[in-house]
Amino acid sequence: MAAKLHFSLVSPERELFSGDVDQVDAPGSEGDFGVLAGHAPFMTALKEGQVRVYDNGRIRTFNVRGGFADVTGEGLTILAEHAVEAAEA
Repeated sequence: MAAKLHFSLVSPERELFSGDVDQVDAPGSEGDFGVLAGHAPFMTALKEGQVRVYDNGRIRTFNVRGGFADVTGEGLTILAEHAVEAAEA
């Protein structure tokens, strides 16, 4: 079984997602990026766009505006200025 990435997506209103997933794609200010388990640490600002969360063949999509993404040895945390699940938009 492949290693999982711990991912948290937080907006000022609430935590929208927290769990172990296969991959996350996000809209970085310098270009879109994807993160898998074991990714090298980095931090970047986010632009408006979609965060896609992949897990066991399922994809959840969140619309975000602004914020930061922080990749560490523990996983990926996105602190978004505004975020909603695409189905809620």
